[in-house]
Amino acid sequence: MRNQCHHPVRRRAVTVALAATGAALFAALGLPLPFLFGPMAFCLAGALAHMPLKGFGQVSVAARTILGVAVGASITPQVIADLPRMALSVALIPPFIAIIALVGVPFFRRVWGFDTPTAYYAAMPGGLQDMVIFGTEAGGNPRTLSLIHATRVLIIVTLAPVVLTQVYGAALSNPIGAPLRTLPLHELGLMVLAALIGWKGGERVGLFGASILGPMIVTASLSLAGLIHFRPPAEAVLAAQFLIGCGIGVQFLGVTWKELTRVVAAGVAYVLLLAVLAAGFAGAVTALGLGQPIPAFLAFAPGGQAEMTVLAIVTGADLGFVITHHLTRIVLVIIGAPLVARFMHGGTLPDSSR
Repeated sequence: MRNQCHHPVRRRAVTVALAATGAALFAALGLPLPFLFGPMAFCLAGALAHMPLKGFGQVSVAARTILGVAVGASITPQVIADLPRMALSVALIPPFIAIIALVGVPFFRRVWGFDTPTAYYAAMPGGLQDMVIFGTEAGGNPRTLSLIHATRVLIIVTLAPVVLTQVYGAALSNPIGAPLRTLPLHELGLMVLAALIGWKGGERVGLFGASILGPMIVTASLSLAGLIHFRPPAEAVLAAQFLIGCGIGVQFLGVTWKELTRVVAAGVAYVLLLAVLAAGFAGAVTALGLGQPIPAFLAFAPGGQAEMTVLAIVTGADLGFVITHHLTRIVLVIIGAPLVARFMHGGTLPDSSR
C-alpha cells in the first residue's frame, strides 16, 4: 500500500486534486489570481505536511512556453520603437546586481554560515534551476540553493500582489487573454508551433530559459511580421498559472524542521533585504521619469520571470518594459555565474598570489 501511495502517477493525482481544491476555494472566496495562489498555497501546505506530492516535470516546463508566447505576442513595432526609452533604466540593472552581491554574499556567509559558493549562488537573483546547477558545479549545496530560491520566489509572488493593490492601487483584473473560442484557428496553430519550435529549438542551441525565451523570440518575429495579433487564450494562461503555482509549492516537499528554521528562515530574511534594494531602484526609476511606477516595481522585483510575467499581464503593465529588465538581469547573472565559479573551489576563493 505504501509503495502504491508513492507511485508517481498517484502522487501527481494527489497534487492535482490538492491544487484544484485550492484554486476552487480561492475562486469561491474572490481572492486574487486563484489559479496561481490557490494551487501554490495548498501545495505548499501539503509539502510541509509531507503529503505524497510530485511536480509535473516537462508538463510544467511546457506551461512556461505559454507565457513566452504571451510576451512575444506583445512585442509589436511600437515596443521596438520604445526600446531606446528603456535604455537608461536598463543601465541600472548592472549596479543593482552588484549591490545585491555585495550585500547578499556577506549576509549568507557571516550571518548564516554558508560556504562561499552556496552564499554567492543563493544571493544571485537568477533562475532557480540555473543557480542550483551552477552553484552545485562550484561546490555549493544544491538542497540549500533550491530552498533559498524557492523561498525567494514564493515570498515575492505572495507579497507583490499586496504591494501592487495596496501601495500602487493596481487592479489585478486586466484580461489575461481572449476566450479560446474567439481566436482565429490559424493564429492558434501558429502559437502552438511557435511554442514548440521556440522551446525545443532553444534547448538544442543551449538557450538559457529556453521554455520562455525560445517561444518569445519566435512569437515576437511572427507578431512583428503581422501574423499574430492576439495573446494565447485565457484558458491556456490559466493552465500555466495553475502549473506554476503547483511547482512553487512542491519545491518545499521534504523540508525538515532544521531546514525550515535555518535555510528557509535565511531565505525569508534575505527577501526582506532584496525588497529594500528593489524598492530603492524602482523608486529611482520612477523619480527620474524613466518608467511608470507599476512597470518599474515589476521590473526590479526579484521574482521569477514567469511569475512576474503573470503579474504584468493581470495588471496591464508594459510587458516589454518588465521583461526587458528581467531578461537583462538574468542574462548578466547567468553570464557571470560560470566566471565566478572558476574562482571557487571547495567553498574557498583561490589564493590571489598564484
